[in-house]
Amino acid sequence: MIYYHHSDKKMKFLFIVQGEGRGHMTQAIALADFLENAGHQIVATCIGKSKRRVIPSFVYENLNSPIHLFESPNFETDANQKKILLGKTILTNFLKISSFQKSLGKIDALVKELEPDVIVNFYDLLGGIYNLIFRPKAQFWVIGHQYMIHHSEFQFAKAKGLEKQLFKLNTALTAMGADRVFGLSFIVLENVPNSKFKVIPPLLRKAIFELEIQEGDFILTYMVNPGYGEEVIRFAEENPKIMIEAFWDKNGVEKIYQPSPNLTFHQVDDKLFLQKMASCKGLICTAGFESICEAMYIGKPVMMIPVAGQYEQACNAIDAVAAGAGISHHEFDFRIFDHYLSTHEFEENEMHTWVNSLPQSIKEEIHALEAKSKHRGSTFSPRWKINLGSEWG
Repeated sequence: MIYYHHSDKKMKFLFIVQGEGRGHMTQAIALADFLENAGHQIVATCIGKSKRRVIPSFVYENLNSPIHLFESPNFETDANQKKILLGKTILTNFLKISSFQKSLGKIDALVKELEPDVIVNFYDLLGGIYNLIFRPKAQFWVIGHQYMIHHSEFQFAKAKGLEKQLFKLNTALTAMGADRVFGLSFIVLENVPNSKFKVIPPLLRKAIFELEIQEGDFILTYMVNPGYGEEVIRFAEENPKIMIEAFWDKNGVEKIYQPSPNLTFHQVDDKLFLQKMASCKGLICTAGFESICEAMYIGKPVMMIPVAGQYEQACNAIDAVAAGAGISHHEFDFRIFDHYLSTHEFEENEMHTWVNSLPQSIKEEIHALEAKSKHRGSTFSPRWKINLGSEWG
């Protein structure tokens, strides 16, 4: 378990969290635990919502701060809920501009009411737009694996069309006007001196440190898009000797669904998923950063399937393979992964040591912030602000 020591000054933090997928939310939970253990306060957590996603119950169970949902840009998928459609995503979100204006007003009202010292944005697009337009007095920090694109050793995946440019643009928009940019990394990397960009370890939930690790007889899989379920069912039928436990968030399906003797689907359940991860042979999942880090920390090999059309996941997979997490593939092929598990000798990674250094990294940032606050007085220096009229709150 990782603990913090209390700081001299109690700082107030407000979180803005992208609600697409679970990774950014688990990062927010982890950082909230660290900060609260250090005596600081999370005054509010604002989470971007969409019709495609239900905010998991574990978010409400693990965050002590009030949670506020707001409409935020999200990806659009094909009919099978497998591939991200960039053109449709851009058009759909463009048509929701008025809703997003209201979201910005809602965030600004909370910031004015709660007066946080620091706003932390977990890769939400409106978070960056809010900071650029409204210019709150609070410091603005951004956290995410995506910001590793600012590091010289980051490897970009091969891109089709404007994928790479749009990824870089979206990442830049989420961090507009940021005072500190934190890149979450699988491995230790050198920082650039005197830069607002800093490499830090993954933000893992405290539940990960409490798991009892075992060696089971099944492969665990998690899919952020339920359309991948068809592939899993097909492979299970074709390979009855391979035991599979799967998690999804498909609507209209019972909590436990068993289409074949060797395949069991579970609705997303945070505690059960972690228990299964602790006792599986290996994990197959889409290439989200957080699940890969959790598996690496407890020594479980991973096969990553980047979501089609989601360029950042293709980059994640390259980065994770280079870090020794496992292998990457284009589909949920359990035969390939089962062969990999039975023939590959796994070396112990340095994730434990790297993750255990996180409290010190955050403590340094808090101390720097406290020193800056004392130097400037009771509040941080104000920034310019644009008056956009009453419709923006």
